[in-house]
Amino acid sequence: MTAAPATPLVSVNPADPSDVVTEIAAPGAPAAAEAVERARAAQPGWVRAGAAARSAAIGAIASSVESAAGELAALAVRETGKPLAEARAEVARTAAIWRYYAQAPYEAAGTVHETAAGPGLLLTRRRPHGVAGLITPWNFPFAIPSWKAAPALAVGNTIVLKPAPEATACALRLAELVQAALPDGVFTVVPGGATEGGAVVSAADVVSFTGSTAAGDAVARAATARGVPVQAETGGLNAAIVLPDADIGRAAAHIAAALAGYAGQKCTATSRVIAVGTALGPLREALAEALRALPVGDPADPATVCGPLISRRARDRFGQALTGVPVLAAGSAADGPGWYAAPTVAEKVPDGHPLLTEEVFAPVAALLPADDLQHAVRISNAVPYGLVTSVHTAGLEAVLQGLDDLDTGMIRVNGPSTGADFHVPFGGTKASGHGPREQGRAVLDFYTSSRTYTLAP
Repeated sequence: MTAAPATPLVSVNPADPSDVVTEIAAPGAPAAAEAVERARAAQPGWVRAGAAARSAAIGAIASSVESAAGELAALAVRETGKPLAEARAEVARTAAIWRYYAQAPYEAAGTVHETAAGPGLLLTRRRPHGVAGLITPWNFPFAIPSWKAAPALAVGNTIVLKPAPEATACALRLAELVQAALPDGVFTVVPGGATEGGAVVSAADVVSFTGSTAAGDAVARAATARGVPVQAETGGLNAAIVLPDADIGRAAAHIAAALAGYAGQKCTATSRVIAVGTALGPLREALAEALRALPVGDPADPATVCGPLISRRARDRFGQALTGVPVLAAGSAADGPGWYAAPTVAEKVPDGHPLLTEEVFAPVAALLPADDLQHAVRISNAVPYGLVTSVHTAGLEAVLQGLDDLDTGMIRVNGPSTGADFHVPFGGTKASGHGPREQGRAVLDFYTSSRTYTLAP
């Protein structure tokens, strides 16, 4: 019997879909499973190499990313449509992530306790799980694989990365830089789609996922059924709450950037704008003005804030999300062959409308009125997601009295909802995530298991 031909894997430029960035054959499930086994064979040598060797290797990766910064940023622009300014910032953050976790191998790996009775010692010690299977999206093609892989490597795991098909070239180039600093088998990329991702999840010893809610739920169920640790970051429907005492112009600028930056293709993008009391009128005008002034166009232009959507399907979904609602303001939509959409704010959106229930992942948000802060908090919480909320106010009263009731994993005051600090925990509640937080020192616990040793004389 003749074997079925391999599925082609094609990645194109969202600003010019005729520009094919890479085209390869998807390796299939058996190849993905074999990659996990090779990583498992390499893992004992990697952990036994010691803290100094792991630290030096991770630091070398940071230096390699820095040296290739211009090339990597240009590749992200071409393959994922990320505006150049954001692509440069992502590459800089990627290098910083590797540099930060280069110190993690020297972190304390456990604790020492007195026994309850008699002589002896009680010790706890964190040990790596083995092979970390990483499933990553296209929107941060260097930073997200890095903030998963770097801590996992630091504590002694090996890596099999399955990137999103739309970021295949970025993942393969990152792998070249990472693999140059590591022993064979310690870091492997398996390009492909759901077939390859499912094979990795079915074989790895610990799984970390970022992507859609439906896919994340499936990954979490599959890993949990096998009894392996899993974390999944699965999106948001984030609110910006604007109080009457806020600097309205500044708040509008932050919201416009968080709504339309990278065409709204961030899990932390602002999707709902909640104006409290008398803030509604001034914010309505300021937000419309900020949106119309926002630079939309070629992602290779350093001035561009909003570039193309990742695919034709994404642009169609954007159009469908605006069905049946009045548009308060819309920016410009760039000319050209790419999948561009005009940044848009809708108003008078009825309950149950997709803009209020689903993550559109596009440059669009709904403007909603609230009577007071408590009402705004109830509106913010009334969605399936709970990733991040931004709050705009001139005083601390709202921060100290009302914000603990927000059911989100992160709260940002007087700043955009977008952005993340890699040295502190990142994650959300409800449908925004499953399992422990990512990033910071907290993630080191996720990539290890704790053992208790009793030492008797």
